Amino acid sequence: MSDHDHAPDAKHPRLVELEAMVRDGAIDTIVVAITDMQGRLMGKRVQGQAFLDGVVAHGAHFCTYLLGTDMEMNTPAGFELMNWDTGYGDWVAEPIWDQLRILPWLPGTAMVLADVVDGDTGLEIPIAPRTILKRQVARATAAGFALKAGSEFEFYVLRDSWEELAEKGWPVPRTFGHYNEDYHLLQATKAEPLHRLLRNQMTEADVPIEFSKGEAASGQHEVNIRYDHVLESADRSVVFKHGAKEIAYLNGWAITFMAKPDHRWTGSSGHLHMSLWDVVKDTPHMAAQPGEPAGPYELSQLGQHFMAGMMQLSRELAVFIAPFVNSYKRYASLSWAPVNVVWGRDNRTTGFRLVGRGPSLHIEDRFPGGDMNAYLTYAAMMGAGLYGIEHELPLDPEFKGNGYLAKGVERMPRALYEAIWELERSEAAVEIFGQDVVDHYLNAARVEQEAYDSVVHPWDRERYLERG
Repeated sequence: MSDHDHAPDAKHPRLVELEAMVRDGAIDTIVVAITDMQGRLMGKRVQGQAFLDGVVAHGAHFCTYLLGTDMEMNTPAGFELMNWDTGYGDWVAEPIWDQLRILPWLPGTAMVLADVVDGDTGLEIPIAPRTILKRQVARATAAGFALKAGSEFEFYVLRDSWEELAEKGWPVPRTFGHYNEDYHLLQATKAEPLHRLLRNQMTEADVPIEFSKGEAASGQHEVNIRYDHVLESADRSVVFKHGAKEIAYLNGWAITFMAKPDHRWTGSSGHLHMSLWDVVKDTPHMAAQPGEPAGPYELSQLGQHFMAGMMQLSRELAVFIAPFVNSYKRYASLSWAPVNVVWGRDNRTTGFRLVGRGPSLHIEDRFPGGDMNAYLTYAAMMGAGLYGIEHELPLDPEFKGNGYLAKGVERMPRALYEAIWELERSEAAVEIFGQDVVDHYLNAARVEQEAYDSVVHPWDRERYLERG
């Protein structure tokens, strides 16, 4: 069964609060949201009383195809659980009351994240992104571990609206700003009306933003979301990306989390900060305790195995980290996006950056982009770390110096098709996720690659129309 089962008479405190707000008229609309394969929130808006009368007891129904489409909402073949032969029936979005939020940017509106459940069996759907991460959390718990994590997101603020760009055939957008604004307070002030809204309204919606700053390009900005248990951090991540777009749009701005909007621009990241903890004692495991053997920078044996697993499987699990054709264009030398699978102490040229000391010692995974699906990316890296512990993988020596120049080391795939090849041959991926999950997301990646390959792009015409 799902993890939503509770005593018949029990009522979650958050549901009690929602009932009172609906009765008082403070809330009239509830958004029920699941996360699709692309990391987008999908769902329904429900009138407040209708939600209390129906959705609370029965969930919200939605078409199974939402977990078997491409970015354009096409229904490609190859998905076993949803296809034309299955009739595209319904699954149920079952509310997660701990993930109920009041949205300050939408008057009278609350949003609740939901798990995807089979209405007949009550079982969660295994290929749903949030369920995939929950299974890794369960694996960790069974082994006595917990993972705490926090996300950083980079994005561009644009001068053009999405509608204007669509009408013009999606040209290169104009960014808000005209010079590299990394840490620049003056340039960031120009878009502070937006950034202030993001920090404060997200924090009010239980997505606590600690910092925001200009990033390494004109119009690029970064936010840091406070760390928590990994499932909570993934929930916050998907809410942030969706909510940030809504806040920007409703206030006359446009933003993008696309990994590489233009080849001349600095890519946008979605860095993960991760550390291993004892699930019972709630104490950190990354640094060696007194009397325990310590590795470099006081890394514990468990910490070394965990990071070794992340490193060894980054190529094989790249589809879950960088899901789109565009994702791989971010991996460019000397671009602030890493390319080589090496680690270093406080080294931003390496794929894995070890930071902090003692209880705060943790790993920053710099490979994910702003376009990541946080549930899948966290699940992949958590699963890889646990794989490293289970198989007692040794940690490679630290790389010192310019990580872009590292020789004789693994490199992240150069393109989605290379990532597909890696996942097709990966026995570790099947061990971590199961064959059903691997097959489902392999099909999604192949669909994405085939869609790209079938289109003639402006680059083709520029290069070959006259001279070819």
